[in-house]
Amino acid sequence: MAAQDVLGQTARLASSSALLQVLFRVVTFGLNAFTLRYLSRELLGVVNVRLTLLYSTVGFLAREAFRRACLSGSAKRNWTKTINLLWLTVPLGVFWSLILGLVWLYLLEVPDPSVVPHYQAGVVAFGLSAIIELLGEPFWVLAQAHLFVRLKVIAESLSVVSKCILTVTLVILYPHWGLYIFALAQLLYVSVLVACYVIYFVMFLGSPEATKKSFPVARMKALLPSFIEDDTFVNWKEARLTWSFFKQSFLKQILTEGERYMMTFLNVLNFGDQGVYDIVNNLGSLVARFIFLPIEESFYVFFAKVLERGKTVKDQKQDDVAMAANVLELLLKFVLLIGLTITVFGYAYSQLALDIYGGSMLSSGTGPDLLRCYSLYVLFLAVNGVTECFTFALMCKEEVDRYNFVMLALSFIFLCISYFLTHWYGSVGFILANCFNMGIRIAHSTHYIYHYFRESSHRPLTGLLPSPALLLVYFISAVVTAFSEVLFCCDKGWMARLIHISMGALCLAATLVTMFCTETKLIHFVRSQFLSRYLKKGT
Repeated sequence: MAAQDVLGQTARLASSSALLQVLFRVVTFGLNAFTLRYLSRELLGVVNVRLTLLYSTVGFLAREAFRRACLSGSAKRNWTKTINLLWLTVPLGVFWSLILGLVWLYLLEVPDPSVVPHYQAGVVAFGLSAIIELLGEPFWVLAQAHLFVRLKVIAESLSVVSKCILTVTLVILYPHWGLYIFALAQLLYVSVLVACYVIYFVMFLGSPEATKKSFPVARMKALLPSFIEDDTFVNWKEARLTWSFFKQSFLKQILTEGERYMMTFLNVLNFGDQGVYDIVNNLGSLVARFIFLPIEESFYVFFAKVLERGKTVKDQKQDDVAMAANVLELLLKFVLLIGLTITVFGYAYSQLALDIYGGSMLSSGTGPDLLRCYSLYVLFLAVNGVTECFTFALMCKEEVDRYNFVMLALSFIFLCISYFLTHWYGSVGFILANCFNMGIRIAHSTHYIYHYFRESSHRPLTGLLPSPALLLVYFISAVVTAFSEVLFCCDKGWMARLIHISMGALCLAATLVTMFCTETKLIHFVRSQFLSRYLKKGT
């Protein structure tokens, strides 16, 4: 597949995934706003922090390394060996579910049954849901490698909608069920997700469309583990790369979910405060989840396909190098401007957003300060996602192994800083520690990118330098909206709030106009790659 075709399909995958994440977040936040009025903060804290951490940890440790290894390189490979390797995620998931399930049940603090009933059933259900989801891993990787955009959108949309409908129904009818509600909803979510992928491939394999595309798998039986006569069971190069990524994934999980591990194992916050922190964290990560994460996942595939892992820039096809450098530069500029916009406007509108969303329970206390700090953290997330996306797509096995030592040291430093900052600043300390963590990771990735392109004429890191005029407008907007918050928000009535919102809207409009005038290359890239098919549909 030509590099330009890969870029087009990758951009469509990223834009569709972003729209999908918008749906997820809108539905999830609506669900949280609804359940806040029916369930206790303690129950939400156990579900959103303790049990979700169990589910994400099992899934991450069991599959993340396999995904990265099996999505590297061309889609043309011995898929029988790759599928055999991917099925190893299931026994690995069972192992981690059993080990971590016992830890969650017998070593961690158990919530008060009168406040959070049926905790044991919740642990079993969330661990089991992680195993069920791993049954669809070969289907997910195969679909991702061949850029099946529509399948991912439909599968995840149906699963999320099903989960939300069941949760709302049970909360209204049986609020006393406690964790049974979320256990059943989680099991339904993963069951619908896996079923969608299986049903799609049952219908797709052997069809004229599959034949036309020369799809490498012809029958459903080929998606099951199978021995190859006179050959190895798996591709050992992929297996070794998987092991390297596995060692890295363990450390990355600690860095990604570090604050939740601190809450869970060190009890630095009670369950009620954990619930508030998680709600604010989810609200703050809205843009990170529905824009940055799809871009990172999709363009990891693009860079891995266009450039060959482990080769220097001189040994690559120079046309592909030029395209990759240009895309990297524009991606960095794109996410940087989104991050700056969130940081500037998030500071002055955090308290108002929390008051509208959750009332005084969120807008009083540490809630606004949490969201303001998270607005800054979003900027770090934006840059780190793209730089690590490129770095991980190009690192050879030896470089990945060396990076594991960096991650090990960083994990230890991060946990120490989190512990002390949390004691000094409460839950805000978690976000400050995460900013430090992301800053170090960005420094490592940008160092790798600089050295990778050093022997070429391309300088993609210039994407981290916005125009001076745009920076000036950002500064003016920050000052104006900060004064507006002091004068009009948030206890002076709805008319004052509307004035505050209007001031922000004017500043945002000025920022966007300046952006369109000064960042023309970026605007063309977004229109041509991300918005092209939607603009065509509208004409």
